[in-house]
Amino acid sequence: MNYIENIFICLTAPLIISVLCLRGKGRRQMLFVILGMLSSLLSAYVSTFIAGAQGADLLSASMEISPLVEELMKIFPVVFYVLVFEAGREEITDSIMMIAIGFATFENAYYMTQSDSMGLIHLLIRGFGTGAMHVVCGYIIAIGLLRLWDKEWLRVAGTIALLAVAISYHGIFNILVSQTGVAAFIGYVIPVFTTVLNLGFRSKIISK
Repeated sequence: MNYIENIFICLTAPLIISVLCLRGKGRRQMLFVILGMLSSLLSAYVSTFIAGAQGADLLSASMEISPLVEELMKIFPVVFYVLVFEAGREEITDSIMMIAIGFATFENAYYMTQSDSMGLIHLLIRGFGTGAMHVVCGYIIAIGLLRLWDKEWLRVAGTIALLAVAISYHGIFNILVSQTGVAAFIGYVIPVFTTVLNLGFRSKIISK
């Protein structure tokens, strides 16, 4: 069994047990955290396969392939939830955020176990920056699902457009953090700053 699967099992096993103990909203949120981690694992598989098929190196894959694959993998469980269970606005927002958090948690855990030579400050910056980036992308997708989903003529085109924005945001983040020095620091800070600016955004997209 590969190292990445070991990490996935170690992280999700306690969460799966918690699902059996929780009830109501807590159980649903924990399930979406697990789905977020699963999406991260599957994204790694798909990105690696596409990169290998195209002969892309690690840097090119992280900037061109991973953003597309990861944002698509994150949105699939939410779209399924919306279509099958006809979830309400607050439930949709919670599910998107939980998937983003689960995705970022697994991605950070795998990265940090592979980067034991990195300093604590770098790992903290990377952890918060990556987590904030996935949450921001989740907010972008939430706009499409909550503000455009009821308008049939905008449903597909609007959601795809906002998905493209999330992919572009993700790609720019990956480009910046692949650099060193000030460029990388700016890349990690931008999502955190954007998240702080949008603290009040969640209540607005639910109420409207």
